[in-house]
Amino acid sequence: MRTYLVVMDETEEARQALRFASLRAQKTGGSVHILALVPQQTFNAFGGVQATIEQEARERAEVMANSAAGNIFGEMGKMPTIAVRPGSAADVIRKYIEEHGNIAALVLATSAEGGSGPLVTHFAGSASSLPCPLYLVPGGLSREQIDALA
Repeated sequence: MRTYLVVMDETEEARQALRFASLRAQKTGGSVHILALVPQQTFNAFGGVQATIEQEARERAEVMANSAAGNIFGEMGKMPTIAVRPGSAADVIRKYIEEHGNIAALVLATSAEGGSGPLVTHFAGSASSLPCPLYLVPGGLSREQIDALA
């Protein structure tokens, strides 16, 4: 079964990537995995405060991923797999792909305007070392164009 991995955050690019991946999965009899990242904290607060900050970040990521999954389930009728992981984005994504040998493609979307985000820049530059294809959905595409391409 083809499994499409989408890294979910609160950006329009992530929503476009998720839409494309969901439609591809639907057409190929595959599935979608949503990976929400919990950013590494760049500072160390006192024990209890640090733990609270990290827990709040994790809860935000879980809510966002579950909301996105619910939207996809409502539209496509199939619930994506959701994972929330802390750490450095590129490292977490690579490890997730390694752990799940059935990932058919990593699906990201570019920005509609301006430069690409750090994940697109990183993985586009190192796509040859990925064990699966990298799909980049152009950020300037309309919903209808994404639907037609998927």
